[in-house]
Amino acid sequence: MSRYQASFEIDSKTDSYAARRILERTYDTIREESRSVREGSDDADELLEAFRTLRDAAKQPTAGKLTITYEQYDDEFEN
Repeated sequence: MSRYQASFEIDSKTDSYAARRILERTYDTIREESRSVREGSDDADELLEAFRTLRDAAKQPTAGKLTITYEQYDDEFEN
């Protein structure tokens, strides 16, 4: 398994706005993809709730740190 990570220090209102936009777009993308692939399933609802929580937390401009981790598994997709 490969692991990639990027961290973004939020120490200004401009940084906070950028982090908020990243999380808003991520939430929107997950929501749209879930509608077409996983609509109505429990895991889709849980996934959306987790990303909604992240998006909502970033609405208030505060200092902090945004860390994104991508773990790439060795398994391939099932067809």
